[in-house]
Amino acid sequence: MAYQKITFLFLVVLAPFISWSQNDTIVLKNNDKLVGEIKSMDRGVVTIETDYSDSDFTITWIDIISIKSKQNYLMTLSDGTRINSSMYTKDGDSAVVTLQGHNNELVKIRDIVYINPVKNKFLSRIKASVSLGYNFTKSNNLSQLSVNSNLSYTAYKWGLNGSYNLVRSNQDSVDATSRVDASVGLKYFMKKDWFYSLSGDFLSNDEQKLQLRSTVKSGLGKYVIHSNRMYFGGGFGLAFNNEKFTDINNTNRNSLEAYVGLALDIFDVKDFNLNTNLTFYPSLTESGRYRADYNLNLKYDLPLDFFIKLGLTYNYDSKPVEGASVSDYVFQSTFGWEFN
Repeated sequence: MAYQKITFLFLVVLAPFISWSQNDTIVLKNNDKLVGEIKSMDRGVVTIETDYSDSDFTITWIDIISIKSKQNYLMTLSDGTRINSSMYTKDGDSAVVTLQGHNNELVKIRDIVYINPVKNKFLSRIKASVSLGYNFTKSNNLSQLSVNSNLSYTAYKWGLNGSYNLVRSNQDSVDATSRVDASVGLKYFMKKDWFYSLSGDFLSNDEQKLQLRSTVKSGLGKYVIHSNRMYFGGGFGLAFNNEKFTDINNTNRNSLEAYVGLALDIFDVKDFNLNTNLTFYPSLTESGRYRADYNLNLKYDLPLDFFIKLGLTYNYDSKPVEGASVSDYVFQSTFGWEFN
């Protein structure tokens, strides 16, 4: 009897904590209900963890008509507003949530484009992916290795991102060729979906005889469309460009450039995601010179956070060094895994 009483008292004390771990409730358009813990929502997909499944559920955000949660979230709205708040849906207010920590403001569910529990620690705000590709042909022992990787971290008012990509080919009786590009960037988010950006881009490729091109950019940008299906925006500013070449003169160049860019990110199209961007650099210190960088990535999501990615990168320079091509491009097909 004493054991039973102790067990009963233990369960009574523990009950509030059990209910807290299962405090988030969402109802879908088909009236299905899920009770668990909301882990995140990004790019139109919400992830929820439950006690009755070993795997997390992923649900299209705009299919939700009711939500109740006492967690505090970092949120981004479609107009660029960034908020810290919990949220719940009042009875009768289908697809509208009340932001309890933000003057009980009413917001439509479809206008919320990003949420992340504030209580989560550093790792929960990191997103990373890496994909690899390898080709081998017996003739001339031709082999090619491709690496494509991305890393990002999102905080309340700012975000960091980085990438590293490599393509290397080896073949009998031919010098090895390689192309490496990397980037690191910081964005500081402001009102009305404006942001300040500071970034560094690095490129090395044999086709344009580039030992290393380092470009530091600073400027302003804005999201014109910021929804649960698409991001579209652009930016402009100044760039300082430092280049070292492998031509016969070992040419070095330093130049100041303006830049203007556009970026489009489409997601929630079945299991496909498309990301593309174009940046144009007219030189301010070298008469008649301009450059352009273009990227296109198509990703198909597989189970267990695996994916297949097809990518195209193109670089153009109107005034290359002697003996170098005006353009260089690479096409990659890779298989990878994503952490988020």
